[in-house]
Amino acid sequence: MTDHKYILFYKPYGVLCQFTQEIPEQITLKDYIPIPNVYPVGRLDWDSEGLLLLTNHGQLQHRLCDPQFHHERTYLAQVERIPDVTALQKLVSGVDIKGYRTRPAKVRLLSEEPSLPERNPPIRFRKNVPTAWLKLTLTEGKNRQVRRMTAAVGFPTLRLVRISIAHLHLDKLQPGEWRSLTSTELDSLRELVFTNTAPKGKNWRGSTKASSKLKK
Repeated sequence: MTDHKYILFYKPYGVLCQFTQEIPEQITLKDYIPIPNVYPVGRLDWDSEGLLLLTNHGQLQHRLCDPQFHHERTYLAQVERIPDVTALQKLVSGVDIKGYRTRPAKVRLLSEEPSLPERNPPIRFRKNVPTAWLKLTLTEGKNRQVRRMTAAVGFPTLRLVRISIAHLHLDKLQPGEWRSLTSTELDSLRELVFTNTAPKGKNWRGSTKASSKLKK
């Protein structure tokens, strides 16, 4: 019987989401995680940060990654300038990127900057251009999707941090740290993936709280 492993990792900025180098001196997962034969469930881009789940459980990996099951992933995105109600509603409803229309998303404009570790290096600071933070929950994971979505509505992403995958969260993890799932987390994950397998399909709708809140 396979000894399944489940690991949560806070991927720092500038780390390639794989264990092998493509060019010399490239920083990869191998520089942080000493456990053999585990693989990321989905990916985070080189210039993105945050929660990564790794496992050697192939069936679970497939179920979490397959978009038909609509498992949620939540991100914090620092964007250039302050999105207006129209832009937020477009993100909620879906935008066209690379010939594909994104699914409805839950989107909220944060009133305060979230408490996150400093990025190294920090984002480029432009004195005359304000920034804002968005919280976005998606049920799909297209290549560079959040960045392409915010760019499509006119507010490019400057920093992107994934804070949760389904019910799994960063919590107290710091960049570069990892830990095994707790028994409670693992039980909930198995229930989510192997019991509640019916896709939500067209019943899943994006949140309109962001736009209605701004109108107050």
